[in-house]
Amino acid sequence: MPAPSITFGSLPSGARTAIEAEIGSILRIEDVSTGLNSSLSALARTAGGVVFLKGLRSDHRWVWTQQREADINPYVAPLAPRLLFHAIAGGWDLLGFEAIDGRHADYSPGSPDLPEVTDALQELASLPCPDIELRHAEQRLADYVADPADAAAFAGNALLHTDWNNHNVLITHDRAHLVDWGWATRGAAWLDPAHWVIWLIAAGHTPSAAEESVAMLPTWTLAPPRAVDAFAHASANLWERIAGVSPDDWTMNLLDAARLWQQHRSNRH
Repeated sequence: MPAPSITFGSLPSGARTAIEAEIGSILRIEDVSTGLNSSLSALARTAGGVVFLKGLRSDHRWVWTQQREADINPYVAPLAPRLLFHAIAGGWDLLGFEAIDGRHADYSPGSPDLPEVTDALQELASLPCPDIELRHAEQRLADYVADPADAAAFAGNALLHTDWNNHNVLITHDRAHLVDWGWATRGAAWLDPAHWVIWLIAAGHTPSAAEESVAMLPTWTLAPPRAVDAFAHASANLWERIAGVSPDDWTMNLLDAARLWQQHRSNRH
């Protein structure tokens, strides 16, 4: 379920004061409604420029993702926007980033954004995994595999983003930027292309075409086919749990995509 949203003006005064202490007086605020993992998403215009704000209540079950984003940011710029501050005040955990003047990536078949996203995947694969606290892919997916031994294939020491929602990929005039690093993970390097495959299918690609979109990535070429089969199976189970008994249209689309890919991988045999 998405984090419950809140406007900047509805924040406690202590939280708003703490933000302005970091970035200066706010001249104009624009609340953003596309975030799923944060309650506060807003663009703050100051005399010094534009800052993207995001935040969660300090008692929210996902608040640890705020610290994860703060910890990982020095290691992933300029692929990710630079973190300007991390503050905890008024019962809120708050982050401020350089604002990226871009648009959400278009994953549909034939989109000119697809090569830019592929480049971002390749750039991420070139980054060393920092020695910070991260979740492990084999642990995150352990409950969703058909055989517990299958999860071992997801282990590795690559830095993964794992949330390739097109709203997390911003396209500017020269490149793709990757935002929302709260679910960054340590695991096998081929897993991020695998995560993207599901989003491509959800955007209208056939499973074969989606796999062709990542086929030239060096990390994907090293993926053991049986491990990819296990991941497709685990992903379908994961999205089924996320969907629950009454999924909305957005979640159902991802569940259908994951199931379609799982069937494609099963038919491979």
